[in-house]
Amino acid sequence: MRLFAALRPPAEVLDHLDQALQTVSPPWLGAGPPPLRWVAPEQRHVTLAFYGEVPDGALDDLAGALTAVAAEHDPLRLQLTGAGIFSRATLWVGARALDDDAALVRLMADCGAAGEGVSHLEPRDRNRAHLTVARLSARQHREEADRRRRSRRGEQPRAPSIDLPALAHALSLYRGPEWVAEQIEVVQSRLGAGRGGGPQHEVVATLPLGT
Repeated sequence: MRLFAALRPPAEVLDHLDQALQTVSPPWLGAGPPPLRWVAPEQRHVTLAFYGEVPDGALDDLAGALTAVAAEHDPLRLQLTGAGIFSRATLWVGARALDDDAALVRLMADCGAAGEGVSHLEPRDRNRAHLTVARLSARQHREEADRRRRSRRGEQPRAPSIDLPALAHALSLYRGPEWVAEQIEVVQSRLGAGRGGGPQHEVVATLPLGT
């Protein structure tokens, strides 16, 4: 099973973000499928640690390790703010802890370390808390690769169907409403089983912070 740990913003925070996204990204009216795959609002989360594929029987061990981590961390007052791009292909909105931003970084590091006994992945050294909102489509990935090849050959590249840096810039001043994260969710991700061929997420464990 494919697992990750996350903090889930409440509905009012996700609704506020969705309104901002609709403002900066008008509906796709071009030919063919849209160049971006938007993450459904109910699937949006702040990733704490990604564990990849782990054995089914390892869930209890991981949940136990994360329970110990959660007990050592107090609830966090958070806000979605700013935006950026990972790997030229993933648009994200940032998250920060309002009282102590380092507290969120520590929680991410501890959640990553909790998976060392069950995950084959190395803990990610990425301390930028974020919520993914969109990814380039497979077709757009091919177009971007073609543009880079043309540029390397000194040819005039085709204009991109979507300007991801422009979207990130438009969201760079975004500030969402505050909320208090009181629990860690352990989530199973089933690739291709969700809306539009995206992943489907199911919460398999809920772990209160600070208890």
